[in-house]
Amino acid sequence: MEGLSSVLNSVTALCYLIGAVMACGSGLWIARFGDVSRPDRKAVLAASALTAIWCVVSVVFGPGAPEAELAATARNLALIDVIFRLFAADGRDESMRPIRPVIASLVLVQMLQPVLLFVGSQTSEYEQIQLVIFEIGTLLNMLVAVGALVLLHNLYASAANVSRQIIRWSGIALAGIFAYDLNLFTVAYLAAEMPTFLVSARGIVTGLFAIALAMGANATSAGLQFRPSRAVTFQTLSLLVIGSYLSMMIVVTRGLALLGGDIARASQALFLVLAVLAAVLWLPSERMRGWFRVTAAKHLFQHRYDYREEWLRFTQTVSQKSSGNSSFHQRALKAIADITDSPAGLLLVPDEEARLELSARWNWPTLEVPAQATDFALAGLLEQHNHILDLGEARAGIDHVGELEHVPGWLIEAEDAWALVPLIHFDRLVGAIVLARPRIERRLDWEDFDLLRVVGQQLASYLAEQAGQQALMDASRFDEFNRRMAFVMHDIKNLASQLSLLSGNAQKHADNPEFRADMLVTLRNSSEKLNALLARLGRYGGQSANTLRPINLSVLARDLERRFKSAHPVLVTQAETVEVLADPESLEQALVHIVQNAVDASGPTDAVHLSVSSDGITGQIEIIDSGEGMSPEFVRTGLFKPFISSKQGGFGIGALEAREMIKAMGGRLAVESREGIGTRFVAKLPVAETASLLSRANGYAGTAATKSQPKNKKVA
Repeated sequence: MEGLSSVLNSVTALCYLIGAVMACGSGLWIARFGDVSRPDRKAVLAASALTAIWCVVSVVFGPGAPEAELAATARNLALIDVIFRLFAADGRDESMRPIRPVIASLVLVQMLQPVLLFVGSQTSEYEQIQLVIFEIGTLLNMLVAVGALVLLHNLYASAANVSRQIIRWSGIALAGIFAYDLNLFTVAYLAAEMPTFLVSARGIVTGLFAIALAMGANATSAGLQFRPSRAVTFQTLSLLVIGSYLSMMIVVTRGLALLGGDIARASQALFLVLAVLAAVLWLPSERMRGWFRVTAAKHLFQHRYDYREEWLRFTQTVSQKSSGNSSFHQRALKAIADITDSPAGLLLVPDEEARLELSARWNWPTLEVPAQATDFALAGLLEQHNHILDLGEARAGIDHVGELEHVPGWLIEAEDAWALVPLIHFDRLVGAIVLARPRIERRLDWEDFDLLRVVGQQLASYLAEQAGQQALMDASRFDEFNRRMAFVMHDIKNLASQLSLLSGNAQKHADNPEFRADMLVTLRNSSEKLNALLARLGRYGGQSANTLRPINLSVLARDLERRFKSAHPVLVTQAETVEVLADPESLEQALVHIVQNAVDASGPTDAVHLSVSSDGITGQIEIIDSGEGMSPEFVRTGLFKPFISSKQGGFGIGALEAREMIKAMGGRLAVESREGIGTRFVAKLPVAETASLLSRANGYAGTAATKSQPKNKKVA
C-alpha cells in the first residue's frame, strides 16, 4: 500500500514537473516570438510564469498543500486578468463597463481562498470545521470556474468573425483550464474529498493548455469590441446572483450546524424558511425586476435601450391584434409605453380647431381629462419644435420653447403624468401621447428623447395611414348611401306626383264639400312636404350661401318649443333677441335633428332646455339635455361619423348632417357631454350686422385692389 502511494506521488510530481516545463517554455516563447502589439501580452506572460511557479510548488510541497493553494490562487487571478485584457482589446473604457462587475466578483471570490486557508490552519484540530472549510473552498473554486467560463462564452459569442480568429487559441486555453477545474471541484464536492487521479493530472493538463495560450499569442492584434445582448447579460447576472444566493445558504446552514443540538437544527430550519420566502417574494416582483433592469442598463451598457429588441417589440405590438378587444389606438399606446416601462398612457388628437382632445386611453381609467385637453397654442408649439415635454420640468417651472404657459392644469396636477410625446407626420401634428411615470423613478435623458421622437414619428405615420383608410371606407359607404338615396328620391317623386293627381281629381269628383275641403288641405300639405323633402335631398351637400338671410334665433327657439310641445317637454330658458345670417330651412332642419336626439336621450319627464345668447360677434343657441350622456371616446370617434349610431336601426347621419349644414352657413357646432350627466350642443352663427360689415369691408378692399391694378396693354 505504501509502495502504491509512493508511485502515485511520483507520477503526480512528474505531471506537475512536466506542466511547469510546458508553462515556462510557453512564457519564454511568448516573450521571444509573441506579438508585442497584443493588449493581453503582459497578462499572458504573468499567467504563464505563475502557472510554472504553481506547478513547481506543487512538486515541492504537494498539490494539496497550503502553499500550492496560494500559488493556484495567484494563477487564477492572472488568468482572470487575461480575460479582462481580451475584453479591453478595443481600447475604449466603455466596452469594459459590462464585465467589470463580473471580473470584480470573481476576484473577490478568489481572494477568499487565503482567508479559508488561514481559518483552516487555526482550527486544524476540529474535524467538522475542516469539512465545512473544504466544502466552502470547493464551492468558491466552482463559482470562479463557472464565472470565467461564462465570460469566455460571452467574449467569443459577441466578437466579430475576424476577432474570433484572433482569440480562438487563447479562448480554447482558458476555457480548457477552467473547465478542468470545474469538473475537478464538482467531483470533489460530491465525493467530499479530492479525486486523486484528477488532482495528479491537473499539472500536465494545465501545461498543455499553456501551450495553446502561447499559440494564441502569435496572432496579429485587432480591435475587439464586446457586444453582448441584453438577454445574455441579464441571464449571466441572474446565474451569478442565484449561485451566490445558494452558496450563502450553504455557508450559513453549515455554520449553524457547528453549534450542534436542537437550537442549531431549529436555527437551520428557520433560516432556510426565511431565505426561501425572501427569494419567492423578491424574484417574481415586477418592481424589483424593473429596478434590476434599470440598474443593470445604467451601469453595464453604453446605451439604455436595446434598439433592435425595442423596435421588434414595438412593431409586433402595433401590427398584431391582442387577445382582448383593444383598439388600434390602445395598441399604439401600449407599444410606446412599453419602451419606457410606463404603466399607462393617453392618446390626444387635434380637433378641427387644432386643440387636442382625448381619443383613447390605456390602463388609465381614473385620470379626468377635459373635453378640450389643451389649447391650440400648445399644439402649435409641439408641431413647430417637435418638442417632447418633460412634465417634471414643467412642474419645476423650466421652460424650453415657451410651452410652460400653455401646459394645461390637469397635466400639472396629475402627478403620474410623466411625458408628452408629439406625433409628427410630414411636419404636421397628428396627435400626442401622455405617458405615465414608470414604476422605477428616473429622469428623462437624451436617449429617451431621441428614441421617443423617432418612435413618435413612426407611430404618427401609422395613425395617418389609418385615418386615410378610414376616409376611403367612409367615402365608399357614402357612395353606396347616395345610390340608395337616388332610388328613394325616385320613389318620393312618384308619390308626390300621385298625390298631386289625387288632389286634382278630388276637386272634380268629391260630393261632400266639407270632406272635399279637408281632403284637399291634407293632400296639399302632404304634397308640399314631400316636394320640400325632395328639394332638400337634391341639394344635400351643396352650398347654401346664396340663401343666407337674417334669422331671429329667439323666434326659431320658440318655434322649436311649440313643435315638440305635444311629444316632449322642450323649454326656452333664455331668449335674447339675436339675428344671425343663415338659411332658414337648413338651420331649422339642423336644429330639429339636434333637439330630436336630445329628446331621444332624455327621460319622459326630463325637459330639454334651449338658450339663445350672443357675444356681439356670433349668436348661439344651446340645446341641453340631462340624459345618459356620451363618453369622450364616442364624441371623438363616433358622434360625427357616418353609419355609427347609438340608436337601434339608426343611420348615424343626423348629427353629421346638422354639423355640415351649420358649417356651410359659416358657423360651427360644438358638443360637450359627460356620461350620466347629460349633453350640451352649441350652434354658433355669425351675427347679421357683423357679417354685413365684413362683407362691405371685403367689397371695398376688392374694389380698391382692382383700381390699383394697371390696365392691360396690347402686345405687338
